[in-house]
Amino acid sequence: MKITIACVGKIKEKYLTAGIAEYAKRLGRYCTLKIAEVADEKTPDGASEALEKAIKVKEGERLLKVIPDNAYVVALAIDGDMLDSVQLSEKIADLTVCGVSHIVFVIGGSLGLADEVLSRADAKLSFSKMTFPHQLMRMILLEQIYRSFRIQNHEPYHK
Repeated sequence: MKITIACVGKIKEKYLTAGIAEYAKRLGRYCTLKIAEVADEKTPDGASEALEKAIKVKEGERLLKVIPDNAYVVALAIDGDMLDSVQLSEKIADLTVCGVSHIVFVIGGSLGLADEVLSRADAKLSFSKMTFPHQLMRMILLEQIYRSFRIQNHEPYHK
């Protein structure tokens, strides 16, 4: 299984970089992981709705360029399906059984994802109705993917 995290922006905080590196290392036992970062756009305070949409479109174009045509795409979106860890594990396992060999999880920038990216998605996933910083979301997502593989393999993992 190949998993790509397509995301907007670079991680600036050392604690997040360390956490992401740790989960990436752990995932090496289960899958081939790639993190594809695309540049983010600066959003001025008080940006108009039109400017915010234009920013999302630009970031979305960059994201779409790093998503292979044959990949199964899961967009992280607040209005997506909320799954527990076991359900996410089952979803990944089901995709594998159905012949999917590459899953791309997409994390937008601070304004979210462009409509074009959401249209490309095969599924939308929500971790909560709450808003999380997109940089923190990367680490949370990797932890849940790791947990999914542990569940699939009937391996212990803290609850």
